[in-house]
Order: sequence, then C-alpha cells, then structure tokens
Amino acid sequence: MTDYPVAPGTDAPDIAANGHRARFVTGSTMRHVVIMTLTGAVGLMAMFLVDFADLFFLALLGETQITAAVGFAGTLAFVNLSISLGLGIAAAALVSQNLGAGKPDTARHFATNALAVTVLMSLVLAGGMAFFADELLAVLGAKGEALVHGRVYLQTLTWGFPFWAAAVSFSFSLRAVGDPQRAMYITLAAAVANGVLDPIFIFGLDLGVRGAALASICANFASFALGLYGLVRVHGFLNRFSLNRFATCLRPIFFVAIPAILTQLATPFAIAYLTRATAPFGDEAVAAVTIINRLVPVAFGVIFALSGAVGPIIGQNYGAMRYDRVRKTLSDALLFSTIYTVLTCALLFALRHHIPHWFLAKSDTVPLVTFFCSWMAAGWIFAGAQFVSQASFNNLGKPHWSTAFNWGKATVGLIPLVYIGAKLYGPYGVLLGQALSSVMFGIAATATAFILVRRIAVDQT
Repeated sequence: MTDYPVAPGTDAPDIAANGHRARFVTGSTMRHVVIMTLTGAVGLMAMFLVDFADLFFLALLGETQITAAVGFAGTLAFVNLSISLGLGIAAAALVSQNLGAGKPDTARHFATNALAVTVLMSLVLAGGMAFFADELLAVLGAKGEALVHGRVYLQTLTWGFPFWAAAVSFSFSLRAVGDPQRAMYITLAAAVANGVLDPIFIFGLDLGVRGAALASICANFASFALGLYGLVRVHGFLNRFSLNRFATCLRPIFFVAIPAILTQLATPFAIAYLTRATAPFGDEAVAAVTIINRLVPVAFGVIFALSGAVGPIIGQNYGAMRYDRVRKTLSDALLFSTIYTVLTCALLFALRHHIPHWFLAKSDTVPLVTFFCSWMAAGWIFAGAQFVSQASFNNLGKPHWSTAFNWGKATVGLIPLVYIGAKLYGPYGVLLGQALSSVMFGIAATATAFILVRRIAVDQT
C-alpha cells in the first residue's frame, strides 16, 4: 500500500475519535456503489439539467451566436471545475484512506488543507481568465458577436469560481466520510437556485447572457454555504487553519492532486479541441457541439457521479487492506455503468428527432445533434468504463495512470481521429473521431485497472 505523508503527530490510529468510522469496509459493495452513485447523481444531474435549461433559456433569445458564445466561454469555465475536481479527488482519496486506516484526525487535516488549496487556485484562475478573456476566447475560434457575448458571460461568471471550487471540495470530503446525502444537497442547492434565478435574470431583468452568469454565481454561493454547514456544523470535520499544517499537507495533497488535475484538464482540452475543429464549419456546427456538451452531462450524469462515488469506497477498503472488496467494488461499478449507459443510449435514440428542436436548433445544427443521439452516444459505454477505472487508479496509489489514460485519449486518441474524420466527413467526422477514441481508451483503462487490483492483492498476501 502506498504511504502518503501525514501531518506530524497524527499517525496513531484513533478510529473512534468523534465517531468518524470507515463505513464502506463492511456490507454489500454493490449497495454502497448504488447508494453513493444515486445520491450523487440526483444533485449532479439536477445541476447539469439547470445548465441544460440555462442554454434553453438563452436559445429563446433567438441568436445562434449566443449559443455558440456559451459554448466557447463554457469550455474555459470548465477548467475551474476540472481543477476543483482534481483537488476534490485528492481530498477524497486522502480522507477515505486515513479513515479506513483508523486516523480520523489526519483525515480532518487533509480535508481542511485541500479546501484551502482549492480556493487559492480558483482565485488565481478566475483573475487570469477575466483579464485575458478576449485572447482565450479567440484561441478557441470565437469571433464577432460570439466573442462579445462570450466575453460578457465569462468575465461575469469568474466571480463565482471560488465559491463553486469550495463547494466541490466540501462535496468530496462529505462523500469520503460516508455522508453522500449532504454531498448531494450541495449540488442540488446549486440546481434549485440556478433554475429559479435563470429566467428571472435573463428575461425578468432583461440581462441576457450576463443574467445567466449572475444566476450561476448566486447558485455557487448557495452550494458553498450548504457545504460549509454540512462539513463544519454537522460533522465537525474541518480543523482551524494552521500554516504549519498547511505546509506539511501540501506534498501528499499534490501527490494525488497534480495528476488528478491534469487528468481532469484533459476534458476541457478535448472540448476545446472539438470546438476549434468544428469552428471552421460555422456557428451552426459550434452550436451543435455546444448542445451536445450540455446534453451529455444530463444524459450521463449518473456516470459522472459513479466515478466520484467509487473513489471513497475503494479508498476505505484499500486503507483497511480489504483487497477482495476493492476488486468487487470495481466489478460492481463497471456493471452498473454499462447497464445504465446502454439504457440511456436507447432513450437518446428514441428522442433523436425531438432533442434538437428543444433548443430551437436551425439548419445544420439539427442533423448533427440527431447524429450524436442516434449513434455516437454509444461511445459513452466505454467512456464510463474509463471513468470507473481512473477512480481506482486515483485511490490505489497510481493517480498518474489516470493522467496518462485521460491525456492519451485527449491527444493520441482524439486529435488524429478527429482530424481525419473532419477531413473525410466534416463535422460528422469530428463526432465520430471522439467516439472512437473513447472506445480505444475505455477498453485499455479497464483492463489495466483489473491488472492493478490483482497485482496489489498478490503483493500484499
């Protein structure tokens, strides 16, 4: 088992301290996977559904350039989420492993200092994106009205980055201590607040794109407040900040966080490349990719939640040296992922002619969205398997393997396939190349995950 450095004086097991016990080392692993996933999916899918509705409300303004602008700016905003997720993965891994090993005080130190790092990095990122908004949007291919709308949206949205980053950190720590319900409430709060405020700000106050961003800021703050209450008042799981403790915890946090952040950043990189590859085919093609990028998290939100749900279960059993349960958790999560994704693809196929019109899609946007719903969505069967496999890497002392697989898919897999696809079949080839890269790397990551678990079990027996 990989030994992460811990804060001095906190090595002794004290599993009974403050009642913080490892909850996932007993009971049905499939039950843990299902409960953790569904509670995470409720809030996460509600949040993505509001993001989906956000695009719908903006589409009612009747300008394709606005839809494209949200796609350009949303790609950059996703960087903040990716960094926050990477640091959240580190928090969950370290908290869950130390709880499993009977060291709750050490776990609290990691939860506290991972939060501090997350907020600091988000503040720096927000300032940089606000200042260089035009240059960053132009790199993605934005121009004209799409660039103007994108700048307004991005510069407004950055004010909420630190609140959302902290909320993500709270959510991961709550999952690590075995409280998926309150972790769910964090994202659910954002969904409810955004859903209520979007039409008020966009239409009632006639703020358009800026109104959508302001609604998101208010939603981010609501999530922050609820997460702070859950982790501090309910669980007492944050310690008083100490600069010495902070410095001591940085190394183990970044040991997991750096590869996890790099892993997460592969997603906005891939989205940015897809947006850039689609831009030469016009705003209608970019609008189609924007709609698809909003549709995917709603349709496959359970898969996004599954990857976060599996981590603490694997981490606690790994810390407790229950390697049989680690392997069973991986198998159960993959089975759950496959069944859910197949059913979702069938639903998208049934709705393939209706979904484009929900966004008032026009001309070339319609057949592209229909093409994705008909065939390309099936690539998510393999993308889901890769998510689960990478969760096992992050919690089994191999976070850099997640980085290698995700960036491999976003570069070696995606770029040549999308380039060739675009040359041969235009924007349809872009979507085809993306799906094929998911198939290749999903299979490879899954095989590697099982090999890793088997090797760890053999080495420790």
